[in-house]
Amino acid sequence: MHIERIAVDESVGRTMPPGLFAEALSGHGVPVERVGDDEEFGPGDAVATFGHRDAFVDADWVHCVRAGYDEFPVADYEAAGTALTNSTGVHGTTVGETVVAYMLTLARRLHAYRDAQRDREWNLPRYTEPFTLDGERVCVVGLGTLGRGVVNRAAALGMEVVGVRRSGDSVENVSTVFTPDRLHEAVADARFVVLAMPLTEETEGMVAAPAFEAMRGDAYLVNVARGPVVDEDDLVAALDAGDIAGAALDVFAEEPLPAESPLWDFDEVLVTPHVSAATGNYHEDIAALVGENVEKIAAGDPLTNRVA
Repeated sequence: MHIERIAVDESVGRTMPPGLFAEALSGHGVPVERVGDDEEFGPGDAVATFGHRDAFVDADWVHCVRAGYDEFPVADYEAAGTALTNSTGVHGTTVGETVVAYMLTLARRLHAYRDAQRDREWNLPRYTEPFTLDGERVCVVGLGTLGRGVVNRAAALGMEVVGVRRSGDSVENVSTVFTPDRLHEAVADARFVVLAMPLTEETEGMVAAPAFEAMRGDAYLVNVARGPVVDEDDLVAALDAGDIAGAALDVFAEEPLPAESPLWDFDEVLVTPHVSAATGNYHEDIAALVGENVEKIAAGDPLTNRVA
């Protein structure tokens, strides 16, 4: 494979300014061009994109500027011999900090005070409402880059951390690692259940009514994975019934979250617009990853984060 140009698809604008990203990529010795929906591709082309277009399969290499690549037809890329890479490995800090912010907000009641501020009301919490994260248990489902980013920060705050991992292998700062078939056992004693796994056939709908029934009544669900890993109807039912205390949700089955969704209406639900990985330095992080692979292609070495 020989890369003659890097095409920056305008879809990257969903995560960062395309111009800044193109500028950050320009220092790797390969011409960089911004392209639109009508661009065609061929040998020698690399494409950096947020989403898939059929035309990309004609390029030599396509890089997804996010970790999730579930909408990319991997089999088509493999059949065409087109390399497909993703951006896993760069989101641990941003997502980890966001999850800690969710947990602190819910524990220290910051969302309730902000709502009261909007109404100019001096509302004091009930005595038993605020709590500290120190000593509380968090179950992190998925112990890859995102999950470990959460684990390390939660442990630093004095939380007891358990996790769910397909292999069941131990992870630093995680006291117990469960396999997915023991999910309900893993979540049973946790004050927070954090979802950080990829969306696959096995994880789609993984968190549904049985999981909510297994959770504590004062537990909170945090989802920074993908919307479809949760059965949203079952989540709404659990919130309505008081089976769980609340949730912090960054991802949804349909995005943007429809205005008619009941999830907007719960006082104990934080809704954020798929921004848990957002940072003003994202263009530099992804450019560094793409540049690393440009150098690996030139050296004939295996690509980092290759998924096809």
